Amino acid sequence: MEPIAYTEYLTMQTEKRYDIIDITDIVERVRAAAKLRDGYVLVSTMHITSSIFVNDHEPGLWADILTWVEGLAPAGRDYRHHETGEDNGDAHLKRMLLGHQVLVPVTKAGLDLGPWERVHYGEFDGQRPKRILFKALGLST
Repeated sequence: MEPIAYTEYLTMQTEKRYDIIDITDIVERVRAAAKLRDGYVLVSTMHITSSIFVNDHEPGLWADILTWVEGLAPAGRDYRHHETGEDNGDAHLKRMLLGHQVLVPVTKAGLDLGPWERVHYGEFDGQRPKRILFKALGLST
């Protein structure tokens, strides 16, 4: 086994302003492309109004998550950030609630997630291109 560091970028553009997308299969594709056997895949959104998090692949839960973050950081408020000419102060706060990156462990050439765990991209100011960084680190197959 050889040490490896592999980097890949993906551009996302959602059709909706708010969305949650399961990207676990993309994480696995990156792991396979890197030939990573043991280590981690870092998944990090490179934009300040989107999120990466791990949770269940269940549309009812996704709706609950979007309702929860909307309750804590509602759209349409007069945020001080809007004094800069922006209108997405809520999106910045929503991103903070769910986080911007996760480390996905890899063991024996597989993503080492719990039985219901999936990696998700959360979008809070969509309809424009945003990048996600995938960095595989560890030992190759």
